[in-house]
Amino acid sequence: MRLPNENPPPGTARGESSRELVEKLQQQIARIEKARSPHDTAPISSGCDALDQLLPERGFRHGTLVEWLAEGDGAGAETLVLITARSACRAGAALVVLDGTGEFYPPAAARMGLELDHMILVQAANSADHLWAMDQALRCPGVGAVLGWLEKIDGRTFRRLQLAAEQGSTLGLFIRPASVQQEPSWADVRLLVEPRPGATNVGRRLKIQVLRSRGQTSGGTIEVEIDDETCTVHLAARLDRPAIQPRATGA
Repeated sequence: MRLPNENPPPGTARGESSRELVEKLQQQIARIEKARSPHDTAPISSGCDALDQLLPERGFRHGTLVEWLAEGDGAGAETLVLITARSACRAGAALVVLDGTGEFYPPAAARMGLELDHMILVQAANSADHLWAMDQALRCPGVGAVLGWLEKIDGRTFRRLQLAAEQGSTLGLFIRPASVQQEPSWADVRLLVEPRPGATNVGRRLKIQVLRSRGQTSGGTIEVEIDDETCTVHLAARLDRPAIQPRATGA
């Protein structure tokens, strides 16, 4: 306990509100985390400029984990993850896919511009081997991104994967159910992906909400459209509401 006449901790001042202290500490932590970044390289684009603008680094940092929370296979998270993986592996780095269900379809990834020659598909026999392979892939400097589906994971294992990504300077992309929103996370960024009405004959409309982003106090929400023909993502156009015409009255 600090006595009334005792000097305040370094970097603080008497009279500051709790909110000011929290914001200052968050800024200091963000500077420390940035200084600990494995490599001073450009961030990895999500493939959507509007989403990049919501993130402190204008993209995903190398050596970090990103969670994509979605409900159901058709929510669009897998498409967004593969587009991000395409950016992470653009320089020829490998993509490691941890497919625990045997449902991953490599030709669909190739259609999105990912090179099958640089893709490693792992189908582990059990959950322990699945997590071990994920850990080893994240530690490999030759891997650009690791894609995996995780329903349940304890905090200790999550932390181990985060350290593995940091060591290998690898981007970990985890697709998880939306029901884990309230669980603690070691991910640098946590996104919630939800399908939205208004799909066209060439694509889908999605809502992306930034639930967590290390280094900033609040996130944001955008709606995007995925063009399934070109495999690109762009900000959804907002439709103006039609003006309400005054109802004619009789003479």
